[in-house]
Amino acid sequence: MSRQNERELSRADLALQQWKRECPELNAPVMSLFGRLTEASDLLDKLHVTPLHKRHGLRRGEFDVLATLRRSGKPYALSPTALYRSMMMSSGGMTNRLDRLERSGLVNRRPNSDDRRAVVVELTEQGLNRINAMLAEHVAGEESLLAALSQEQCEQLDALLAALIDSMSRQTPPE
Repeated sequence: MSRQNERELSRADLALQQWKRECPELNAPVMSLFGRLTEASDLLDKLHVTPLHKRHGLRRGEFDVLATLRRSGKPYALSPTALYRSMMMSSGGMTNRLDRLERSGLVNRRPNSDDRRAVVVELTEQGLNRINAMLAEHVAGEESLLAALSQEQCEQLDALLAALIDSMSRQTPPE
C-alpha cells in the first residue's frame, strides 16, 4: 500500500496496515479491535462530549457529578462517598469538583440528618434544570453518532462491550 493511500484510512486501519507490514507475527485482529475502541472513544470525545460540556460551561467530572445525582432519584442527594462509588470515573479531585459546582449554584452540601459529622451533596433546582437540559442533548448526540447502526446492531455491540468490560474488570494488572 502506498503512503498516499494510507492517509485515506481511519487511524485504526492505518495502524493495522502498518503493523501487518512491519510485524506480521503480531495478533492483528486483537490490535485492530483495541485500536478501534480507542479511536471510537477519541471520536466520541471530540465530536460530542467535549463540545457538549463546553456549551454548558462544565468540565467532564462536573457533568458526571450532576448526572450521578440526577440518576440517583429524588431527592437527588448522596453522601460524597456514595457519589464517588456511583460515578463512572475516578475519585480524583472530588472535593474541587464539588466546590466548583457549589460556587456555580448547581449543588449544595448540607449536614447529613442521620450523621451530623457527615454531609450530603444535593442538586439545586438550577442544577436539576441544567442536567436535565444536558441529558436530552447528550442522548440526542449519542443517537446521532450511532445512526449508522441498526437497533439490533447497537444491542449486539452493547452486549459484546459489556462482556469485554466484565472480563477485563476481573483481571489483575501485571506488576
